Amino acid sequence: MPALALTASACGSDDDKGDKDKADSSSAASSASPTPASVPKPVDSASPMPEVKGTFGKQATITVPKGDPSGKFVVHAVSEGDGAVVKKDDLVSMNFTGKVWQSGKDLGSSYQEGGAPQLITAGSETVIPAFAQALVGQKEGSRVLVVAPPAAGFGSQGNQQAGVSGTDTLVFALDVGDVVPNKVEGKQAAIPSDLPQIKADDEAPATISVPKNDPPAKLVEKVLIQGKGAEVKSGKSVTMQYSGAAWKINEGKEKATLFDSSWKTGQPFSTVIGQGQVIAGWDKGLVGKHVGDRVLLVIPPAQAYGDEAKGEELPAKSTLVFVVDILATS
Repeated sequence: MPALALTASACGSDDDKGDKDKADSSSAASSASPTPASVPKPVDSASPMPEVKGTFGKQATITVPKGDPSGKFVVHAVSEGDGAVVKKDDLVSMNFTGKVWQSGKDLGSSYQEGGAPQLITAGSETVIPAFAQALVGQKEGSRVLVVAPPAAGFGSQGNQQAGVSGTDTLVFALDVGDVVPNKVEGKQAAIPSDLPQIKADDEAPATISVPKNDPPAKLVEKVLIQGKGAEVKSGKSVTMQYSGAAWKINEGKEKATLFDSSWKTGQPFSTVIGQGQVIAGWDKGLVGKHVGDRVLLVIPPAQAYGDEAKGEELPAKSTLVFVVDILATS
């Protein structure tokens, strides 16, 4: 099963999806995490306890004991790493292996072929507590056993795509990776005056200023901050922060009205790139870039949504403007 189907929150309205309209199928199939008030406080142990075997950095083997789960939210460090302690709101790389307690059904693993490490905002209310809450206070390099009753998983609605009912207790082995920056850091290059100006210094939606001239006819893919990380390759997953606006309706405005931004969801956006899962301008403009890059994309209608309107802030035949911070690829 897709790894991200276990971590994403419920989608917003169609008007909120923007460029993710064709890409975020994993999020669309997911259920919202329970409200914070309903999530039980984690404990270190409870009887009975599952057993986790295997080494950090490889798929774990989970053995579920006989008998019913305790109903408690268990977060137990099986092995402790020697890295930094994860704090609330840190963006953390994480791998998982999962099972359903009652049925023994495997929920897959990010170590399986086609899987990838997940980037999770520790403590985020938009991610299931079994992941988000369990990461807070752990050290980089730790393996953590999580026993999550429904209130710490997908709640009473369950997750149909994952085969999880509203009464299922979930068991995970989480490998806590590195804390990574929430956005790209570095000095931004100057932008020609006939292109949109970008301010993206804060951990918040970017400010995009659209000039009072016609947009370029061809795709613009300008690197504003040069990263030193891995190259983004076609067919691989890329995780990013982004903000987007339509050119024409914002022409001449110092602050464009954004039609979408990953910052509004509380989680960076991840997708497979170069394979038609997102608009062509993203596929063409981001493949070949690098982790740590900040990229200005100006995308003509033919490489965006063409004659299709996506709401008042994204009319038909729109040239799109994006600023994208590339955080990770795998």
